[in-house]
Amino acid sequence: MRTALCDTFGIEYPIFAFTHCRDVVAAVSKAGGLGVLGAVGFSPEQLEIELDWIDDHVDGKPYGVDTVMPQKKVDVHGESTDEMLAQIRSMIDANHWRYVDELMDRFELPPLPEGEEPHGVLGWTDDVAHRHVEIALARPIKLIANALGSPPKDVIDQAHAHGVLVAEVATMVLVPEVVEAVAPTPVLAAGGIGSGRQIAAALALGAQGAWLGSLWLTTAESGSSPAVLEAYLGATSSDTVRSRCYTGKPARMLRNQWTEAWADPNGPGPLGMPLQNILTSEANARIARSGRKDLQFAPVGQIVGRMNEVRPVRDVIYQLVEEYVEAVEELERGLRAPA
Repeated sequence: MRTALCDTFGIEYPIFAFTHCRDVVAAVSKAGGLGVLGAVGFSPEQLEIELDWIDDHVDGKPYGVDTVMPQKKVDVHGESTDEMLAQIRSMIDANHWRYVDELMDRFELPPLPEGEEPHGVLGWTDDVAHRHVEIALARPIKLIANALGSPPKDVIDQAHAHGVLVAEVATMVLVPEVVEAVAPTPVLAAGGIGSGRQIAAALALGAQGAWLGSLWLTTAESGSSPAVLEAYLGATSSDTVRSRCYTGKPARMLRNQWTEAWADPNGPGPLGMPLQNILTSEANARIARSGRKDLQFAPVGQIVGRMNEVRPVRDVIYQLVEEYVEAVEELERGLRAPA
């Protein structure tokens, strides 16, 4: 199970793991893949702490960082995060604020303890995302990626100037077209990949690696809350929905009362990124504290139907490799079978 990308990144398997959990990043990289930390949930200061920890625990293995660059820039300036947050909050209309207050009352969400503020909301802004990039490029990372779309040209140029590769990620349906269009640039295949057989299919379509995200959410190292973990383990592939209710951009997650509320035609509908995340930040913090499975934000792909048990990252990696080998051998036997 080896492609040219393995040599490029100095990894054993062409398995790229997107995760917001530093423990998963380190575990994947140490098991032979490439762990990629999602930075959007962290302030610049928090990202420094997370990358310090990864540097200390990854045993010198390569890893990467994933940022989020909004397609439409929200122009905010300020010396402090409080100033920037106040500017963004002022861009949200009263009708949306009122609707969120009504939802928190409807679902009887207890208020946050005095002095506790929602965190991680400014990572969705262009200014903070660029600071994330600068922090990431100051580390010995091997890859930088941009979630929810291609990164801006200035970020690509900045990464290349530091000798860091930029990820090109495509869905399974588009892999052959993308491979042909960007050749000889290596392509990572993403979307619905959660088994070694699917990795084999992705490589057969011309990709040189597989980008997996959902599969790590039920690993022992994931840090998923008990309510979200329970929701993942009990879900089927038909329990997911594409919604803009959390980020403001379409993303797949488990369907629940919160996603249904934002799909209600009588509601104001979600705002764009980053305003929707700012708008619902307090509600999301109160939901997280409540432990209610029927409201928790649970981002995941349709592969969730295969995520039925909690296992260590290393075991997941090795199972992917074993399934890949079995799929290739099965294909070879089929091709050799007499007519």
